[in-house]
Amino acid sequence: MEEYSEPVSPTGQYFTSSVISVSVIGVLESEIPIDNSNSLSLLKDVFLPINPRFSSLMVLSLSLSFYLMVKDRNGKKHWKKVDVKLEDHLQFPKLPEGKTPEFYDDCLRDYLSRISMEEFPQSRPLWEVHVFQYPTKNAMGNVIFKLHHSLGDGFSLMGALLSCMERADDPRIPLTLPSMIPAGRINGGDHSFCQRISKNFSGIVNTVVDFGWSLLKSSVLEDHKSPVRSGEEGVEFRPITITTLTFSLDQIRQIKASLHVSINDVVCGVVFLGIRLYMQAMKQDLTDAKSTALVLLNTRNIRTYKTISEMVEPDDDESTWGNRFAFLHVPLPKMTADPLNFVHKANKLIRRKKNSAALVLTGKLLDALRKLRGPEVTAKYIHSTLKNTSMTVSNIMGPVERMALSNHPVKGLYFMNLTITMVSYMGKLRIALGTENGLIDSPKFKSCLQNAFDTILKSAISPTA
Repeated sequence: MEEYSEPVSPTGQYFTSSVISVSVIGVLESEIPIDNSNSLSLLKDVFLPINPRFSSLMVLSLSLSFYLMVKDRNGKKHWKKVDVKLEDHLQFPKLPEGKTPEFYDDCLRDYLSRISMEEFPQSRPLWEVHVFQYPTKNAMGNVIFKLHHSLGDGFSLMGALLSCMERADDPRIPLTLPSMIPAGRINGGDHSFCQRISKNFSGIVNTVVDFGWSLLKSSVLEDHKSPVRSGEEGVEFRPITITTLTFSLDQIRQIKASLHVSINDVVCGVVFLGIRLYMQAMKQDLTDAKSTALVLLNTRNIRTYKTISEMVEPDDDESTWGNRFAFLHVPLPKMTADPLNFVHKANKLIRRKKNSAALVLTGKLLDALRKLRGPEVTAKYIHSTLKNTSMTVSNIMGPVERMALSNHPVKGLYFMNLTITMVSYMGKLRIALGTENGLIDSPKFKSCLQNAFDTILKSAISPTA
């Protein structure tokens, strides 16, 4: 076997600590019944070659001969390649035959909830594929990828997924992906001297305020307990319910054009309003509870996904495979009579926080903490950041055209990371919600988000908007 021993990135070490263990779940919905006859060959010939980490183990040990993630003499972790028994990574859930799509919908929801809570075995690489071969209301079958976050972030894992895909209409033509950089940023830069001075000064002020607030949010300042945050210890180990809803990207672009904001601003505004509507519906006195969202940002300075060979190129700092993201603390706006205020507030808050070096300083702080106190202490700091906030929000770009996996056209796809994860595909935005069982009424929460979108759309396209 080819020798492979790569140091584990700092973020990878945080995600494999005693306090944080995060997995990404991706679901592909097939338009046709799933033929699993070539599943093992696909994993062997297409999936495993994507990245050596898919053939590497993870256990803390002093032995470099067997385990995937091991400690060297300086206490640093490494990936170590091993033989992979593919049968251990491929699961086929068994259910009663001949039931209704509604029955299998409930089964799929329960199945996703269960596997999302299960830890990976320490004796094999950190990924699994589950083939759900029963027809649901949305698909004739579902292929579920579960990958540990130490393998890479959403950018890396989406790139890996796309490398297994082909265009459904013509496999010879590559899939098309939207640009990651808004047009204004690509062509911008014509600012006057006074504007640049003002922007630089406000950037310094924003940096001081944002970095100071980030420190407080990661240590002593907690969000209020609310209908979306229990505030109890060990909540990350409790079962969740995964549900999804879909919005039209054309309608989102209508809102964007009408309000002169970004698509990200629109989506965040919809989510923030939906959360406030849910709070209002569940507990009137907690409608305006102090709540914060952690918005995840890809920190690579690129316009689209790279090929897998480009991602794993060691000299390519911008597209490197792995975890290259940062958090923005964004406070939820309070409830107002004007629903468009949530979009404008999201635009203002995110734009202001981007005009700040707080993200860079936070990264420097984590790096210093890791060097002085070790990755375990740093992971506890990150865990405190997550625990003190109400939710996380992230988004991933998907293809514009219909794609296929081994001649199975993909009708839809969604990802589940932490709380709210969005994926674009074929002109639709799919939002996956991971809601805590016993705290959040999942159907009600989903209904409030849909109501928020409908309200914002109606207000944005009205003649008086």
